[in-house]
Order: sequence, then structure tokens, then C-alpha cells
Amino acid sequence: MTAQPTHPAPAELAALPSTTTGAEALVDALLRVGAEHIFGLPGGAVLPLYDALYTRPELRHILVRHEQGAGHAAQGYAAATGRVGVCLATSGPGATNLVTPLADANMDSVPMVAITGNVPSTALGSDAFQEADIRSITMPVTKHSFLVTDPAKIGPTVASAFRLAASGRPGPVLVDVSKDALTATTQRLTSGDLRLPGYHPVTEPAAEAVRDAVALMVTARRPVLYVGGGTIRSGAHRELRALAELTGMPLVTTLMARGVFPDSHPQNLGMPGMHGTVAAVGALQKSDLIIALGARFDDRVTGVRDSFAPHARVIHADIDPAEIGKVRPVEVGLLGDCRATIAALTAEFRSQVEAGNVPDYTEWVTFCERTRERYPLSYDAPPPGEMAPQQVIQRLGEIAGPDAIFTSGVGQHQMWAAHYLGFERPNTWINSGGLGTMGYSVPAAMGAKVGRPDATVWSIDGDGCFQMTNQELATCAVEGIPIKVAIINNGTLGMVRQWQTLFYNERYSNTGLRGTPSRPEARTPIHVPDFVMLARSYGCEALRCEDPADIDRTIETAMAIDDVPVVVDFRVHQDAMVWPMVASGTSNDDIKYARDLAPQFEEDD
Repeated sequence: MTAQPTHPAPAELAALPSTTTGAEALVDALLRVGAEHIFGLPGGAVLPLYDALYTRPELRHILVRHEQGAGHAAQGYAAATGRVGVCLATSGPGATNLVTPLADANMDSVPMVAITGNVPSTALGSDAFQEADIRSITMPVTKHSFLVTDPAKIGPTVASAFRLAASGRPGPVLVDVSKDALTATTQRLTSGDLRLPGYHPVTEPAAEAVRDAVALMVTARRPVLYVGGGTIRSGAHRELRALAELTGMPLVTTLMARGVFPDSHPQNLGMPGMHGTVAAVGALQKSDLIIALGARFDDRVTGVRDSFAPHARVIHADIDPAEIGKVRPVEVGLLGDCRATIAALTAEFRSQVEAGNVPDYTEWVTFCERTRERYPLSYDAPPPGEMAPQQVIQRLGEIAGPDAIFTSGVGQHQMWAAHYLGFERPNTWINSGGLGTMGYSVPAAMGAKVGRPDATVWSIDGDGCFQMTNQELATCAVEGIPIKVAIINNGTLGMVRQWQTLFYNERYSNTGLRGTPSRPEARTPIHVPDFVMLARSYGCEALRCEDPADIDRTIETAMAIDDVPVVVDFRVHQDAMVWPMVASGTSNDDIKYARDLAPQFEEDD
């Protein structure tokens, strides 16, 4: 990932008094590590910090409407820029509202520092008003959680938190500061962080392991590059393309890696897993060697583990030693940064080719291409006059273009977006992968737009997800953050409804989002809320599209609005489904191309 820039202390720091409050020390520390934006919401325990921020306009604070929005905004900022995102909350419920974003960032390796206030140190453990042991609560879902009660340690702890968040496997770090530490006086520091004994991330892979890996690669007959989100976080897209094109191997990109390798490239078989392409799933199942690059063999990719890629040996490259061999035994483990590891593999592979060890993957590549041609992505046409959500998303990607940034909620619209947007650039696809957090998209889009103000940023959301965090549209309108939101509105919790259709005999228990009026004579379902009216009440422009003939015109109208947020309510066919699909608890061999169609894989030899 891109390291957080470290700026020299501002010139005005030298002219300030030699002593400072803990709150002022915290602001100084944030400026020293290069922070420029904070997403937060004030409260009693952090009032001293907000008072310190009042005179430091160079550190922009963005007032969110809910702390969860602050956390997801920090995630979106980090994912779009490669820098550490920062969020801020008060004690008690303010801090606990950050738990979901912290857990989400931990699962998806997003660099983030969360700063929380707590009650005075003398009241800790007494069940004081708005007290929560947030350090203990968040320890399982962060790289580390600090509790600071000494004002002299605030600056060094913040510096260490940023280093932890950005280095090694990126992730979230929490800094909880007692209120008396924020108000107490301490010496002003201009540098320094805490000693972190034992924290020494390995970035360069062992040369012997690289040679062993390439020896397997040149002798394999059916190799696959299994590319995960670690390649995005390490900024390894150029190195990955060089390795892929040198070897000629088929390649699959996980949900978290979409965009690291162009979808238009002939070697890219698409996304593997529960809703992956038939070609990507089939390639992994038939492979004899998997080269996993920054991927963690997530259960959504493997299906039933015992039947996943049964004939494949594994080379596993990851910066986190805990991931290597955690799920699948490996032949070769490559511990190190993905960017450095891929570059080393490329150099060694080239040396082997120059020495005459030239592998021949022709039959295997032909098999994979034939599978992709036989089972392309497709969807059923909706009833006449209704819109297919896949068509809406595909046209959105084509009209917005490859440089647009897309965030997504979780559910059917997330899977359709992963398949149909078409990704050509890294850091243009931002979503909640491991935790699967509904409500992620709108605040993440807000954060991405703050970090990349010149980019077009679209939030693709479902009507269920949107109703969890849409209040951050008020933040966007007030703060001048002109994101664009496409609500894929099918009037239901779509992915749950799909499972109820397939596995629960169409018993649609509590998944409908369109209401029925209480008056018995009024039987027409009603749309509650009216998303157009809601968006306008937040100060946004709003559009509605219900006719397939209006899709392009509506998207183009939204694209032309650049000064305020815009929300588009796309009312789509309710019963559209995500295909392909591997049902939970089944083998990837049982992938369904459509409801009543299972692909028949040809043999490649």
C-alpha cells in the first residue's frame, strides 16, 4: 500500500510554547504523520480535542451523522488513496458505534486509525456515564488497541498507531485517550513514537523460497494465478501484469482484487467463488498448481474446503505469516510484501526461461478460454417494461468510464457490480468483502470522494443497505462532497429473498421492503420511503428511472451534476437473481450457471 506521507512539523510548531495540552499534542501528532482529514462526531469525552481542532483548520474535520459513517468513510478514504484513514468518536456508544467499521477494516486489511475519548482515568472501571472498555472490546478486531492515560504518551502513541496501520498487513488501530489526559499539560514533542518490540514485518521473500516456487511454476501443466486483495493494498498492479504476461497463466481476481488486473485482458477469467464466473471457478477446480498472491482462501472462494481444487499444489504469497497454510497446506510459502514477492517471482521465472526451462501451458489456456466462451456472464431478460439490474449496472460502468470509483453495499447489487461494471484500474472498486457490512457504500463513497476529489465516485447500493446509512447524504450536502448514488431498488432484501426462493420454497419471511397500506381498501404496495423525496430533503439532486429506455439518459443526467450529491432511484425487477452460484455448504464442482443449469466441464487433456 501507499505509505502515509510524513510531513515535517509545520513552521508554526516551532513558535508555539514548549508545553501543551494532551489534546493539542494529539492534533500536532496527526499533522506530523500527514493526516489531512478526520471523520468524526463530538461528545463529552472528546470535547477538549474538538476545542484543539477549532484553531487548526489545516486538519479538516468532517462532521458525520453517525459514528459508523465516520468509520466507513475513513475506510473509503484509505481504499481510494492508499493512505491511512482517520475517524474520531467520543466514549461509550460513540466508541462502540465504531466497532463494525473496525471489524470490517480488519477483515479487508484497510489501514485506519480510530481515535476515541474515554472517561477520566480515575473513573475507569467504575461504570461511569458513557464509559465503555473500548480497548478490550476492539482488541479482537484491530491490529492493536491502545489506552492512553498519560498526556506525554499521546503523541508517540498516535505516531505508532499510524505506523502499525500502514505497515505489514494493513489494518485498523484504535487509540483510546482518557479525558484527563486530553486536558493535562505535557511537553510539546516534534517527533518520536513508541518502541514496538517484536513488530518487524518481513517485506522481502526468501530467495530460496522464490526459487522453489518458480521450479513448481515451470513444471506445472495447469497453473492459475489466484489474485487477492493483498495485491491492491501493496500497489502491485504493474508487477502482477508483468508476471502474468511473462508466464501466460490464466488469472482470477477475487472480490477484493477487482481492478488490479484489467477485466479486458484475455488472461483474466474473472472472479472466483460462490458467485464467481464458471471459467474462474472451473480453472481453480481443474488446476494442478495455484499461485495465491495476497489471497486468503476465503470460504466464499473455496466452497467446501475438502473438495476445493483437489489436484492442486499451492504456492502461497502473503505478508501475514498467519495466513500462509491457515486454510490450505502449501508446497511453498512466500512471506513478504506482494509487490516485492511478485517482482522476485518474475525475475526468477525470466531467468528460468532464458536458461531453457520454457513451460507449455497451451492446452490449459485453450481449455480455460473454451470454458469462458461456453459459459459467459449472462442474465435473464425481465418481464416487458421492467429493468434488469444487471443492465443498469453494466451501462453505469460503461458511461462512467474506467477511471470512476465505485463503492458498493452488500448483497445482490454487490455481486452484479463486481461482474458487470468492468474494472480496468486498481483502487476503483471499494466494497465490504470479508465482513459483508450492509450500509457500507454511502459513507465509503463519501470518504473516497474526500480523498480523490477529482474522481467521479458512484455508490452502488441496494434499497436495504441504503436505508442503514443514508443520513450521511446530509454530511455530503453540507460539506460539499458531490458523490453519486445508484439505488438498485427491487423492494426487497434481494440476496435473502434469492435464498428463500431457492432453498425455502419461496417462503418470503420478512424480506419485503415495500409496504402495504393499513387501510384494507388500499392494496397497492407503497414505496416507503420515497427515495427521491428523501434525497431532496437532504439537499441532494434526485432522479428516478423505471423504464429501460431511460437508463442511459438518466445516468448521463446524473453524470452532468457535479456541484451537489445526486441520488438515482432505479426501480428494477424484483426477482432477478445472481448467477452463477455455488450454494453454501456445497462443493465448487456443484456450481450452477443458472437455476436449472449446471456446467459440464470439458477435460483439458
